[in-house]
Amino acid sequence: MYRLEAVMKKFILACCLAAPSLAMGQKPTTAYLFAYFTGNDNAGEAIRFALSTDGYKYKALNHNNPVISSAKISSTGGVRDPHILRGADGKTFYMVVTDMVSAKGWSSNRAMILMKSTDLINWTSKVVHIPTRFPGNENLLRVWAPQTIYDAKAGKYMIYWSMKHGSDPDKIYYAYADMDFTNLETEPKQLFFNPANQACIDGDIIEKEGKFYLFFKTESSTPGIKIAVSDNLTEGYVMQEPYIQQTTHPVEGSGVFKLNKSNDYILMYDLYTKGRYQFVKTNDFQRFTVMDSLVSMDFHPRHGTVMPITKAEQKRLLKQWGK
Repeated sequence: MYRLEAVMKKFILACCLAAPSLAMGQKPTTAYLFAYFTGNDNAGEAIRFALSTDGYKYKALNHNNPVISSAKISSTGGVRDPHILRGADGKTFYMVVTDMVSAKGWSSNRAMILMKSTDLINWTSKVVHIPTRFPGNENLLRVWAPQTIYDAKAGKYMIYWSMKHGSDPDKIYYAYADMDFTNLETEPKQLFFNPANQACIDGDIIEKEGKFYLFFKTESSTPGIKIAVSDNLTEGYVMQEPYIQQTTHPVEGSGVFKLNKSNDYILMYDLYTKGRYQFVKTNDFQRFTVMDSLVSMDFHPRHGTVMPITKAEQKRLLKQWGK
């Protein structure tokens, strides 16, 4: 009897580790929330939300108007590149954004914003100004496109983003957020080392079958999206050779999300000179199928991210900002 109980405890623990949110009573995800901004002007540099039921067709909430005031949360008056994440508890949400007004120049910002919510409607926020928080960054020129991932080994949320210092290229760094998600508690460290020391921006990490895949844009003579792979979240990333965008147009802001009730993933990226996104589907991060014929949006997004949500969360968002 004792051995049976021990075996059952191990089985339950394994299930919880494999699917922690469902183990804690979270309902299955049935829809998708797209967080994005729309352009390089005062009106566009703000957080907007859109919904989809299939991961391909999106409708803007709040008539494509901002759902959060940039003036209230930023030090510059504008925000870009929203990344949204469901927390490890299944019910807390984290969003990080670039604190920036592009009209002031591409090397004008030094801060990011950390945001937290329990209902996707009401958000607390805190500006993290890197040179103030971490002396020694006086020659820092820009802080771009922060994102968050939960580090299960450390039991903390890891934020990663690109920074450019002086004449050095943009590099991807990481640091851990504090428990309240109001500040960075560790010194930024370089996360990925490009073998050619070329600029790297717009990192996006997803874990699959025990490996960590870092999608990023390399700013070289032939810019594009590549993948670096590691067995560890914070080190050892090895860049894969091929560019993976399925277009000849310039791209940036790649993001990956898993389709509900599927083993397939969507890689999306911003075709910023064409005013639209491209979606490609994959189940192995090696072969990518263009899904343009299925994609539709009643808005023109810039760099953003998609997060699967539950039916109850979808209804809450529609009640707040739906038509």
